[in-house]
Amino acid sequence: MSLEKISHRLGIEQSLSRAITFAGGFTNLTVKAVQELFTLPFPMKLVVDQILSIGVESFLLVLITGLATGSVMALQFGFGLARFGGTLYVPKLTALAILREMGPVFTSLLVAGRIGSGMASEIASMKVTQQIDAIRALGTSPTQKIVIPRLIACLIALPLLTLMGDYVSLIGAMMIAKFELNIDFSYFITKALETLTFTDLITGIAKTVVFAFFIAIAACWKGLNTEGGTEGVGQTTTWVVVTSSIFIMVADFFLTKFFFLTVYPKY
Repeated sequence: MSLEKISHRLGIEQSLSRAITFAGGFTNLTVKAVQELFTLPFPMKLVVDQILSIGVESFLLVLITGLATGSVMALQFGFGLARFGGTLYVPKLTALAILREMGPVFTSLLVAGRIGSGMASEIASMKVTQQIDAIRALGTSPTQKIVIPRLIACLIALPLLTLMGDYVSLIGAMMIAKFELNIDFSYFITKALETLTFTDLITGIAKTVVFAFFIAIAACWKGLNTEGGTEGVGQTTTWVVVTSSIFIMVADFFLTKFFFLTVYPKY
């Protein structure tokens, strides 16, 4: 066997080993978090602090991104459908795309980039400076003090950010429809409300719950298992952003397929 083939085989084995290690560690940390979730005292102050960090500090970022997303989608649909005389379908298509896909996915990607990396780097810094060991030495569970507050905060903040992002995106689309496509506000709102259902909103929010769970657990697990000093902290941050983004895109496909088979109305 040539050296190149041996090197390629070793690379595959290492990648497979890392994937298995992550899957096992992710599952183990999830089980620990669920087991210690109801352990007293509940870290309410830590949860509130994390909600403020994740939600409030991400408000402006989601606001700008949502406005731009809705505006761009209205432009794309408007000028694209104008070739076929379908400009009046812009409100329906834009509203559905935002609530079902663009709002949840874009908001989750932003949170993965800003909050996921922040959580991972913070926990990784605690790990390399032995603060995690100090928490254990005091007889306190790192899972309860570090993982659970961040997990609960993500599960609360990300759906709320998505709702805000959806709302702002629709406003942006409505403004573009009015001033670029000559579609009145009243017509846009009427057609959007005719098309959208409560199911569309709930399925979009349900996606963000899945995404938030993965972002929080993956960031915490990687942070708690960081090695290599400050260089390891940088690698951890990059790994969390890349892994979370890939998961969001892949999981979105399977969740969308699942919802089409189960809850979306059949046309």
